[in-house]
Amino acid sequence: MRIISGKNRGRHIVAPSNLPVRPTMDMGKESLFNILNNYFYLDNIHVLDLFSGTGNITYEFASRSALSVIAVDENILCTKFIQKTIEQLKYDNVTVVRQDAFAFLKSCHKKFNVIFADPPYDMPNIELLPDLVFDNNLLLPDGWFVLEHSGIHDFSQHTKFYEHRKYGKLHFSFFVDIQEDNQDDK
Repeated sequence: MRIISGKNRGRHIVAPSNLPVRPTMDMGKESLFNILNNYFYLDNIHVLDLFSGTGNITYEFASRSALSVIAVDENILCTKFIQKTIEQLKYDNVTVVRQDAFAFLKSCHKKFNVIFADPPYDMPNIELLPDLVFDNNLLLPDGWFVLEHSGIHDFSQHTKFYEHRKYGKLHFSFFVDIQEDNQDDK
C-alpha cells in the first residue's frame, strides 16, 4: 500500500500479513480522493475512518493534512499497527480507537465532514450503517458518508443516497443530507 498524495506522497507501508483485512486498492483510493478533493478542502476537514484495518484511508487523509482523523477498528492487531505507523509518520492529527464500529456510531458525539466505512464485504447488517450515521447526526453540514462495499449491495433507494461509483469489483456509495431550500423561485 502506498500514500498517494500529501506530505508522505509515494511512501510505501507494508502491513503485517496476519491482519484480517482487505485494503482499498490504489485505483479505487485514488478515484475516491479525486472525488473528495473536488468537494472538500482536505486540509480543513474532520474525518472518521470506520473499519480502518491497515489504516490505508486514515494515512491518506492525514498525509493531506486533515484537521483530525479518527481511525476505528475492533481488531487489536489492526489498531496496534495503525498506532505504530502514525507514530513513525509523525501524524499528530490521528486518533486510534479500538471499538466495534456499530457501537462507536451509537455512542459518538463528535461530527465529521467525511465518514468513510470499509466493512468486510460479507459483514451482516452493513445496510444499517447509513442509518446509524444519519440517525445519530454525525455529519457536519454538507458532510458525506462514503461506504465501500461489494456489488451485492444496492443502496440507491436509501433516502440519503447521492451517488454510486464502481471501480472493478470495488463499489463506493455516497450519502449526503441534502437540505432543501424552502424559498420560492422569484
